Amino acid sequence: MCKIFSSTNSAYLAGFLDGDGSIYVRLKPNSTYRYGFQVAPYIVLFQSNQDRKNFEKICSIVGLGILRERKDGILEYSINRVDNLKLFLESVKPFLILKKKQAELMLEILVKKEKVKNQKDFNELAQLVDSFRELNYSKKRKIRTLTP
Repeated sequence: MCKIFSSTNSAYLAGFLDGDGSIYVRLKPNSTYRYGFQVAPYIVLFQSNQDRKNFEKICSIVGLGILRERKDGILEYSINRVDNLKLFLESVKPFLILKKKQAELMLEILVKKEKVKNQKDFNELAQLVDSFRELNYSKKRKIRTLTP
């Protein structure tokens, strides 16, 4: 699904992401992947279940992810498909303030991910993923850049 946001919606969604959202990417151990790790990028918007109706309106404007309710009553709207991540980030990036660096880094990672052809390329990608730790509050970080 390809959705084009108006500048008003892009600006609103950027503000929502800046305040109640997260941009992050993880290296998840997975032996079925060529280099032993899955690169898992995400954008997540959060809202209390108490405001579900309005949050569902926002999610329908986006139309690029899935909505789920956590056990603690927080709603999460997650975008994780590469094409949807790119579309969303390219739409909101001009309006971001707090998470502009994360958006730029995520777009760089998504481009690099598509160009991985060998272990050296993957290690460079892993270093970019690790650099998110400098931009985000990563408390439980366990996987570091792989060394050859």
